[in-house]
Amino acid sequence: MHTKDHYTQHNIRLTSAEIANLWGAYIGNTMSVCVLSYFLRHVEDLEIKALLEYALAFSKQVAAAVSDIFKAEDFSVPIGFSDQDVDLDAPRLFSDSFFLNYLHQTTKGGFSLYGVALPNIARSDVRELVSDSIVKLTELYNKVAEVSLSKGLFIRPPYITIPHKSEFVESEKFLAGFLGEIRPLNALEITHIFSNIQTNALGKALVMGFSQVARSDELREYFIRGREIATKQYEVFSNMLKRENLPSPMSWDHDVMDSQTPPFSDRLMLYHITGLNALGIYNYGAAISGSQRHDIHGVYARLVAEVGRYAEAGAKLMIKNRWLEQTPLSPDRNELTQR
Repeated sequence: MHTKDHYTQHNIRLTSAEIANLWGAYIGNTMSVCVLSYFLRHVEDLEIKALLEYALAFSKQVAAAVSDIFKAEDFSVPIGFSDQDVDLDAPRLFSDSFFLNYLHQTTKGGFSLYGVALPNIARSDVRELVSDSIVKLTELYNKVAEVSLSKGLFIRPPYITIPHKSEFVESEKFLAGFLGEIRPLNALEITHIFSNIQTNALGKALVMGFSQVARSDELREYFIRGREIATKQYEVFSNMLKRENLPSPMSWDHDVMDSQTPPFSDRLMLYHITGLNALGIYNYGAAISGSQRHDIHGVYARLVAEVGRYAEAGAKLMIKNRWLEQTPLSPDRNELTQR
C-alpha cells in the first residue's frame, strides 16, 4: 500500500494529458463511491459484497490520491460527487446479479480509460497512480470473473469452430457485406458485437431504473429515450449474431426492481449515463477499426451517430441545470492581452 504522500513527490508541472486524466479520474471515482456505497447497503450475497467492498476501497483510494496531487499543485479540486448525491437508505433498485454484472462491465471500461491514459503520461507520480490503478483493476476483474463463473453468471462470448490450418484471404469479397456472397463474421467481429451487446444491456438496465426514480420530468423523458435507444441497438447487435446462428446474451431487464424512490441525485444519474455514452462511442470506434466487412462499418457508423445525438442532448441538459463541471481549459491568450 502506498503512503498518502507517495503520489505527490515531484518537481515538474502537470501536462494537459495528466490534468485531463487526473481530473476525469477524480470525478468518475467520486461518483463510483456513491454508487458502490448504495449497492453495498443492499447487497445480500457475501461473495458479491466482498467484491463491492474491494471496488469501493479502490475508488476511494484513487479519489484521495488525485486530491493529494491537486492540492500539492495548488490546483482546485473538482467538486465531483459526495454524500449529498446518494441516499443509502433508498429501497433496492437493482438485484445482486446486476451488481456483479455492473462490476464486470465497469471494470472493462476502466481498462479502456486507464490503458489509454498511461502512454500519454510523463510524470512519475501520475504514472504510478495510473499503473497502480491498472493493477488493482486487473485484481478486481479476476475476482469478479471467478465469482461470476462460480455462480454461473459469467456470460461467455459465442464459441466458434477452431481452425486446423492457416489461410490467407484470396478475394476482395472478404470485405463485402451489402451485395453478393457475404462471408461469416470473424472472431474479432464477433467479440466486438458481443461486447457491445453487454454494454447496451448495462445501459438499458441503468436508464430503466433511473427513469423510474428521476425527480425531474425532463430527465425522466431523457432516460426513457435512452432506454429506447439501448433496446434498439441491443437488438441490432443481437440480430447480427442470430443471422450467423450464434447465441446472443439476454438482457438484464429482470434485474431492475420496481422502486420509485431515487437513490441518487438527478445530477449523478445524468453524469453516469453521459459517461456510458462516451464509453459506447469509444467502443464503437474500436469495433469499426477491428471489423472488415463493409456492412458492419455502416451499422456502427449509424449507431455512433445516434449515440452522439443522445450524448449531446444529455450535455445540454447538464449545462441547462448547471451540473456540468468544466474540464480545465488552456488559457485564452487573446483575452489575456486585453486591458
